[in-house]
Amino acid sequence: MLRYGMRTITAMIAAAAILAVASACAAPTEPKTVAGSASNESIAIQGTHSDNTANLAQGDGRLEQIRRHGHVVCGTTNDVAGYGSLNNEGANDGFEIDLCRAVAVAVFGDPQAVEFRIIGSAAERGPSLASGEIDILAWVNTWSTSRDATWGGNFVHTTLYDGQGFAVPAELGIESAYDLRGASVCVAQGTTTELNLEDFNREYQLDMNVVTFETFEASIAAYVAGQCDAYTTDRTFLLGEIIAAGGAQDEHVVLPETISEEPISLAVPHGDDQWFDIVKSVIGILIYAEAYDIHSGNVPSAGTDNTSVDRLFGLEGSWGQESLGLTQTVAQDIVREVGNYGEVYERHFGSGGLGVPRPPGSRNALWADAPCQNCPKGGQIYAPPFR
Repeated sequence: MLRYGMRTITAMIAAAAILAVASACAAPTEPKTVAGSASNESIAIQGTHSDNTANLAQGDGRLEQIRRHGHVVCGTTNDVAGYGSLNNEGANDGFEIDLCRAVAVAVFGDPQAVEFRIIGSAAERGPSLASGEIDILAWVNTWSTSRDATWGGNFVHTTLYDGQGFAVPAELGIESAYDLRGASVCVAQGTTTELNLEDFNREYQLDMNVVTFETFEASIAAYVAGQCDAYTTDRTFLLGEIIAAGGAQDEHVVLPETISEEPISLAVPHGDDQWFDIVKSVIGILIYAEAYDIHSGNVPSAGTDNTSVDRLFGLEGSWGQESLGLTQTVAQDIVREVGNYGEVYERHFGSGGLGVPRPPGSRNALWADAPCQNCPKGGQIYAPPFR
């Protein structure tokens, strides 16, 4: 039987965790212990929307508004490894950061024409989206029906498939999530992660102590400091977060169970279908560029004798870019500046980042990786055809 605070983390890890917490917050974040009740992440939004929403109501489209302001506003996080964090130079960096930069290239031709507005906690994502004050929400958003109904926004293509897992100290000798009976588990509040943990706890009657924190950073720092027996979040960045917080990789084990489906997607505010279509098209460009083996180093500027490639890159015909208010060669600009989907993945989740593999046939591989046209053995990263 595991108990809250049952073990002592080594002095080295504890010291690293203290430094991580001290640098992240001016004052420590107090945990909230939840026993046997799931929190509700859906928050009703009331009151007056921002000037942005008012302008849209008067017929001023979001694209025109963005161009007038001179940048895309991307609501994001700076404490989730792989998705959105600060690099050694203090700049925003990550998979979803690059997706926002790709949209900025589509609108301005400039990957720097984006303002990253940090949303302090997961619970603030829905209100921030509904307010209309951001143009894109890129904050590790799991696309779910309740969020469709209550967040006041539209989700674009799924950009990554993830699932929730658990990490525990290797010294405990635990081999399965079903062995966590009576354990204390650190988790970020206001997330589907918290809700999934409550469901798992209740379904298997594990009598866990669910210890919540306002941010991912605070929850992982608490785990590394020994305040909890286990830590749970999406598997893609589970171990990466532990290492970033000062934990030694060989001292922690990721348990084999995946307890949820987490389709990750960007979202845009309700009220402007043109903007929704633009952001969807940008993600589609990244995906199809990889499918056609076009990367940042070989973007075509003249006809290739491949009709599909030439259409995507504005060299023959049209796929609707002018109707969206974009340039004929917008795909050339995006891929040249940001790369294709595979390049973005590799930088942040692959060998250049967290080291999460993406073999052919895995969920985050392209649908086009199937070995034949009619066999369902490809991945699930897909976008509608460009024509």
